[in-house]
Order: sequence, then structure tokens, then C-alpha cells
Amino acid sequence: MGELGGFLRLERVGFDKRNPKERVRDYRQYFSLPDDRTLRDQGARCMDCGVPFCHEGCPLGNLIPDWNDLVYRDKWRDALAKLHATNNFPEFTGLICPAPCESACVLDINDDAVTIEQIELAIVTRGFEEGWITPDPPDARTGRTVGVVGSGPAGLAVAAELNAHGHAVTAYERDEGPGGLLRFGVPDAKLEKWIIDRRVALLEEEGIEFAYGVDVGRDVSAEELRRHDALVVAIGSRVHRHLDVAGRDLAGVHFAMEYLYQRNRAVAAEEGRPAPETPAAEVISAAGKRVVVVGGGDTGMDCISNALREGADDVMLLDVYPPLPADGRPASTPWPLPPKRTPTTYALDEGGDRRFGTQVTRISGADGQVRGVHGRRVEGTSSRDLHAIPGSDFDVPADLVLIAIGFSHPEHEGLVSDLALDLDRRGNIRAPVYGTKIEGVFACGDARIGQSLVVTAIAEGRRCARVIDQYLGGTGEARRIPAEAMFAYEDGDPYSLRHQAETARTVTVGDAFWSGPRDEP
Repeated sequence: MGELGGFLRLERVGFDKRNPKERVRDYRQYFSLPDDRTLRDQGARCMDCGVPFCHEGCPLGNLIPDWNDLVYRDKWRDALAKLHATNNFPEFTGLICPAPCESACVLDINDDAVTIEQIELAIVTRGFEEGWITPDPPDARTGRTVGVVGSGPAGLAVAAELNAHGHAVTAYERDEGPGGLLRFGVPDAKLEKWIIDRRVALLEEEGIEFAYGVDVGRDVSAEELRRHDALVVAIGSRVHRHLDVAGRDLAGVHFAMEYLYQRNRAVAAEEGRPAPETPAAEVISAAGKRVVVVGGGDTGMDCISNALREGADDVMLLDVYPPLPADGRPASTPWPLPPKRTPTTYALDEGGDRRFGTQVTRISGADGQVRGVHGRRVEGTSSRDLHAIPGSDFDVPADLVLIAIGFSHPEHEGLVSDLALDLDRRGNIRAPVYGTKIEGVFACGDARIGQSLVVTAIAEGRRCARVIDQYLGGTGEARRIPAEAMFAYEDGDPYSLRHQAETARTVTVGDAFWSGPRDEP
């Protein structure tokens, strides 16, 4: 906070982050929220833009200026209602979303963006602390059933919305717990797993059934699930992109998600949560090793974070993207687009080294075990237009190599092949408006659009639910306003829509607006 030309200037104040040297000794969340006064000041920084580009930046279309203003005015419960109106799981997005809304914030043109993600997390945290977030089961059931395969963010969102419509929903999950990569890919330092369990417990109380350890296509056939009136494929995008270089098959070279799955299960076991034990011969450990991570996105950073907590001797990340300019925003992603890379990350703050503009050419070893990574410097804007810099070859010693270059498409073996679903040219399930070629079978999330963000997955689930509800004979709108609430002002209700509209003094509601049909007994 400072003075500027006689006016009070409010600076951006982010999360309170624990000392990196201390937090690498445990798996607890590495940051916390500031006090309420600071949060209200941060809400005040929102300019209530005439055209709020943050809406466009957010795949959910969150009502960001609205709840920023409500936090500033200390109306936290109202802010929570606005937040939940567009987002089923703001505690997930508030913790791990890369916040494309902040990149689209108008302030970010020539100043620091509003701390949108932080305010979002503060609102939902306050909601749980105050007891405002409680189970909200539907008033009536439709008699229709829906099976959802996959319980990642898209599967959870589509299940929550369809349950709110009154349909009986069962979610089938092949792993031992819900959440998909929220649970098994994201480290506890970013998302402690009790947060997932808390939300899923609410969903269960609202009537959703979860079946864990059920691999559809193996443990139960796809045809058996056709007993549901509708079936949703929300299995994510889990086929890794391959690093096609010599030495890829050496011992000690693994896909990042193989490592992260094991680490998240190891932490679960330490905390007494259910987790299968990894056979000793299959354990992937960074302890005491020289680790090289190939790929500079969020997954690569999560590998660094876990490796440091295990006690790796050294961690090097090789990123094909070019170095960032001084202002941190590459020319290829001008405002309001979100940049692909940031000057630093939580993991780089903790240790390790990142080399931009590098390409792996081969991996070497001895006696079948990896010993080094060989590469070269490259120039270009992405992996699609790279060219090598002559004489730039380099070698990096390595005992463990983790490949974190993304995913190609959903797994085709099992459910997808059993249903004979059509695929697009990238290998994703072809479902143009969420419906596949098979009547009653739908797809959403990364399985439909390819790997994306947690916020995009939730948005996919919500939109898919509207389409499915309409298919099942509904309106697509889960929250219906009964006529008695609409016309309650005529009966003296001060909370009716008409009363609030007229007392706001910004609109005048004419009689013609209220002349539509009313619900009659």
C-alpha cells in the first residue's frame, strides 16, 4: 500500500509462502492466505471493468468482478453464492489453477493483476469455516440413472450437476480414491488430499454413489453400464507423449506420472490413508540421485518438488521453450493470453535448475542403467518450429530421468474400444456437442478435448451435464426459480426478484415483465 499523487495505491499482495528451505522437509501446503483486511484490499483493486476480460480468460466464466466487490464490502456469504454459481469446486481451482483469468486482468496490461485466484480460495475457505457449505440434495428424483466413468474434475463436475438435476448418479473410478490426477498427479504441497475427500463427502451426502477399484472394460464391461439411461466417459487423457530418442528404454527413465502416482501414494500411506504398496523392485525414487526432468510445464515442476522432498542430490529441468523476455510475457502470448511459462515457480524457488531452449537428443547408460542425458540448444517459439544451434551440444549426468512432455489422448483400450467410439484426428473421443455417435453415451473433459486445465475440465463437466439433462427430458437448468419466488413481492416478500430490482433503483420493472405464465397448483 502506498501514496500516489494524493491517492491511496493498493499494491498486489499474494499468498503467504513458507520458507522454501523449510517446506521441502514436509508435504504440507506450501502457502496460506493473508488476513481478511488484506484480502478486502485486494478485492478493492478490481476495477469493475466495463468489459471484464477476466471472464473471457476463465473457461468457467466466473463472475470475478462481482465476488471481488463483495469481498471488499465484507459480504463473504454473498460472494460464496456468486462463486458457486459457476464453479462446483472453487477449492480445487483456488489451489492449483494456473489462473488464466489473472493473465486476462485489465490491470495486467501495465500493472500487477488482481489476485483473483487468492480471493477465490479465500471465499470458499471462509465458506467451509463458517459452515455455509453444506449438502444440497435435489428436492425430487427423476427416476433416471447416469453412469460416469472417471472421477477427475470433469467427472466430478458432471456428476454433481446431474445429481442436482435429480438424476441418480454413480461414478466409477479404477483407482482407490476419487479425484483423478488431482489426487495422484498433484503433490500434497499444492493440494492436500483431505480437501478432495471433504468435497466428495458432500457429494455422497447429496446422493452420488462412488464405486472405486472398478476398471470399466476389465472389471465390468461397457455393455453392463449401458443399463444406465445415460453414460458419460470422463476418463481424462492418460496416454503419455513419447520421447523418441535412443536410450529411452534404459532403467531409470520413466514417465513423470508413473513417478508422481507413486509419490502421492507414498504420502497417503505415511498419513494412514488407503494406498496400494508398490513392489520394491518397481519403486521409483529420487533419493540421493541426480535427476533430470524433461519438460517445463506444471507436471515437470511437480516432479522437481517431489524429488527435492525425497532428498535428490541434484535436479535439472530441460525445457524446449525459449528464455522469457525481461517483462516475463513472450511476444507469442500478448495480453490477454496466458503465458506458457513464468519467470519462476514454487518448485524452482525450492531448488533445482531450469535450462530454456534445450532439446534432448539421446540418453546414455551403462549396464542397462541410465547415466546421462545429451542434448543441444535450440531456437524457436515451440516444439513445432525448432532449429538447432550449431556447436551447442551438452551433457548432463543423470541417475533418474522423468519425462514430463504431456499426454496425447485418452486410453483407447477397454471402454473406448468396447463401445467402438469414434475418435478425432488427435485420438480424442469424437463428441462434438458432448454426445458420441452412440445414443445415450456422452464424453467430456480431457477425453473429449485433449489435455487441459482443471478449470477447463470442470467447465466441460458442467456443460456436458446440461446436454445430458436435456437428453433425459429436463431443461438443462438445475436451479429453477419457482413462480412463487418470482412473484413473491406481490405477497409482501422483501427478498423477491421484483422487490430487489425496484429497490436497487437501477431498473424499473414494468408490468409487462411479469405478465408471463405462473405456476398453478
